[in-house]
Amino acid sequence: MKVIKWLDEHFEEYILIVLSICTVIIVFTQVFMRYVLGESLTWSEEVARYLFIWMIYVGISYGVKKEKHLGVDAFPMLFEKKGKIIIDMIASFSFLMFAVIMTYYGFDIVLKVTRESAALELPLEWVYAAPVVGMILTSIRLIQKLVRLVNQLKVLNQTNRDQSEEQTVFKEEIL
Repeated sequence: MKVIKWLDEHFEEYILIVLSICTVIIVFTQVFMRYVLGESLTWSEEVARYLFIWMIYVGISYGVKKEKHLGVDAFPMLFEKKGKIIIDMIASFSFLMFAVIMTYYGFDIVLKVTRESAALELPLEWVYAAPVVGMILTSIRLIQKLVRLVNQLKVLNQTNRDQSEEQTVFKEEIL
């Protein structure tokens, strides 16, 4: 259970850290070789681009986990807490449907890709798999968020019921 909890808390973070470090090292090496040594690596730009693509899609999941994606908050501000939770549930469910559709069609594309990259001759399936993996991780995070929102809604409804019962008992005592 500790491993699963650790993965839940840190999986995307460590992937993003490793991808970022690799990208920085590769780009720095390329710049050093080009401007100091007068030579150039043929593969560095390609690898940096592919690592950046992976960072983007893993970063989507990380943004969902940390709830840092941009959103319009003017409409939810019109509602009380329960309304805000319901709007958040609708938005999260819509995003989940988008992620599932992206995963489905992305996986179909990965299966059809037969080309290789120019410099490294790396199978491009690895590059095209980035959206699939990123959207699977995003789907998992969105499901976690929806479960959390449903639990918040249940607690809010229970609190409202308890307050309503207290008011009813108070009214009966007065009469």
